[in-house]
Amino acid sequence: MTTRKIPGRGCGDSAQRISSGPARLRILLALPAAAAAAAALVACSSSGASSPSSPASSSPAAAAASTVKTATIAGVTVLTSSKGFTLYSFAPDTSTTSKCNGTCAQNWPPVQGPVTAAGVTGTFGTITRSDGSVQATFDGHPLYTFAGDTAPGQAKGNGLNAAGGLWHEITTSGTAAPAPAGSSSSGSGGYGY
Repeated sequence: MTTRKIPGRGCGDSAQRISSGPARLRILLALPAAAAAAAALVACSSSGASSPSSPASSSPAAAAASTVKTATIAGVTVLTSSKGFTLYSFAPDTSTTSKCNGTCAQNWPPVQGPVTAAGVTGTFGTITRSDGSVQATFDGHPLYTFAGDTAPGQAKGNGLNAAGGLWHEITTSGTAAPAPAGSSSSGSGGYGY
């Protein structure tokens, strides 16, 4: 806003008049925009908040959880991806750390977490990988798929000794599936490292 003195008006020898020029128009237009921005900021900051009584149910991660399924492969009920690809565990992993990184993770892609499965007894969780991504776990086992499985229902990675350890299908009981008879070692199928 600008003010200018108008001689000969009011008390004394001048009075002030507020101009309604372009500066005032900009201020009037900026007020609704500022109010809308403040409202959006408040809405965004409160939508991600979770209550202490149920953090998983109200967190964005819980809402984004993907579903895994079960399938019977070679007589064993195992966990699969939502597309039916077998899920695996890697023996050197711990419940908090994946030991499969780099080339290993290209051939054994980590399952992004979190995940859930209807009717499966066990504990699903997540770990943070060395690259900062979140990986799904089941009963303390980080979960992977296998690049060598080219169709749902295959379990070509079960029993392989590759990337420095054994790979097993994840059963619905949370234990490693038995290795098939005559399973291959690290050189099998070009997936040994």
